[in-house]
Amino acid sequence: MPSKVPGPAVDLPTTQTAIKQGPGGVLAVSSNVLVQTPEPDMVLVRTAAVGLNPTDYKMASNFPAPGATAGCDFAGTIVQLGDAVTDLRVGDRVCGVVHGSNPLSKNTGAFAQYVRVPAAMVIRIPSGVSWAQAAALGAVGHGTVAQALWSCFNLSATPEEPAEDSFPVLVYGGSTSTGTMAIQLLRLSGLKPIAVCSARNFALARSYGAVAAFDYTSPTCGSDIRNYTENALWYALDCISDDQSAAVCYAALGRAGGRYVCLELLADEILGQRRAVQAEFLMGYDMMGKQIGLSRGYERDANPERHALGRRWCRTMEQLLAEDKIKFHPIRVLEGGWDAVLAGLDDLKGGRVSATKLVVPLP
Repeated sequence: MPSKVPGPAVDLPTTQTAIKQGPGGVLAVSSNVLVQTPEPDMVLVRTAAVGLNPTDYKMASNFPAPGATAGCDFAGTIVQLGDAVTDLRVGDRVCGVVHGSNPLSKNTGAFAQYVRVPAAMVIRIPSGVSWAQAAALGAVGHGTVAQALWSCFNLSATPEEPAEDSFPVLVYGGSTSTGTMAIQLLRLSGLKPIAVCSARNFALARSYGAVAAFDYTSPTCGSDIRNYTENALWYALDCISDDQSAAVCYAALGRAGGRYVCLELLADEILGQRRAVQAEFLMGYDMMGKQIGLSRGYERDANPERHALGRRWCRTMEQLLAEDKIKFHPIRVLEGGWDAVLAGLDDLKGGRVSATKLVVPLP
């Protein structure tokens, strides 16, 4: 591990532009936001681009926290180091994730010119990776997938030690950015990802490594998967997580049951429809290692185990990127800076985005 090298000095402003929640959680651009000094284990990043995720508008609309900075995924350049940071330097190009719209930490958010983030949760990006690609990678998607595969499912197969005896894993929402990441990581781990998506995205899912793809609109989708897997499917990761997707996943799992992970809170009558299926609602924010101060079933105590996994996983992803083993999800770059962020979130909320990741360069 290299000793701490501060790198070239960077003159920092005292205020910045950011997207903040207003009354009722309405997101708006604010131009007089204080720039935060990093804590000892943190770095300050000058944001070059941000990736947009459904959680960015859901947090604001479902859990209003006026004054909170929005946004999770970012990419940029380190401009300041916390006193305890020794393995990074000013000038490093990184991407990462923060818990945006956080009611317990209102100055934490990616939709800002400067992002304060724990050093352990950033990933150094190779020189050949663009800002748009890095922002699209962020960590919401791959960090959530890592928790699903190696905490919720407790898989022993990993990209470092692939399985010798392969088996299928269902990925519902296989054409989403989280879904294509799950498919890749499963293939790198020696497993057989099966995608559920629209028929027009079958080729996309297969290009990331899906061994088969099934149409979610088919009334026999679940039973078709069950037949394909010879009634032995044990794992289902639901990247869509609504009543319809859960029903398909439960129908696809084999007679003996299995494990189902959803990324939204679903009703008990949905999750309890098969007693042999162990269901878990996963929140990607768990990997941040902090209390999640939400409500209505979304509140969580700090999870040290998931945080430790997240820290390890960031180093694994950094290595996979360096080895050129990760294929980026299709990206659509939105020009227009802050206004483009708000417009892009509106498109996500309106269901007008499919099989692409929205990225916005910031001024």
